[in-house]
Amino acid sequence: MKPTKENRKKFDIDLEYGQIREDKIAEMFTDKKIEVKSERGMWLQTGNIAIEYECYGKPSGINATDSDYWFHNLCIGEEIYGTLVFKTDMLKKIIKNTPNKREVSGGDNKASKMYLMNIQNIFSS
Repeated sequence: MKPTKENRKKFDIDLEYGQIREDKIAEMFTDKKIEVKSERGMWLQTGNIAIEYECYGKPSGINATDSDYWFHNLCIGEEIYGTLVFKTDMLKKIIKNTPNKREVSGGDNKASKMYLMNIQNIFSS
């Protein structure tokens, strides 16, 4: 495609948009608290991630974190295939606004309570 003023203008707009998003990613790691959770292979079979909210009757996980960002690794074996990144307050809002979310118990002695969130539906809440 032959460069034109119009193409160049679109490129400049796209570049500026990209640079703003790069700055936002850099901000995630600058003076911010992050929570990192890793989802093992079950997510691949079920399409769900588990977000803990209580353990031994006390707030834990999403209900106890003071993080700014929640990173949720999608793992198979030792490999991280991808990572979902949420502003923690946004993830709390998503959970709150998800109708009919499934709640399960798990972990040691089944003492942890977790929300099972379908990966495909997380972003439609």
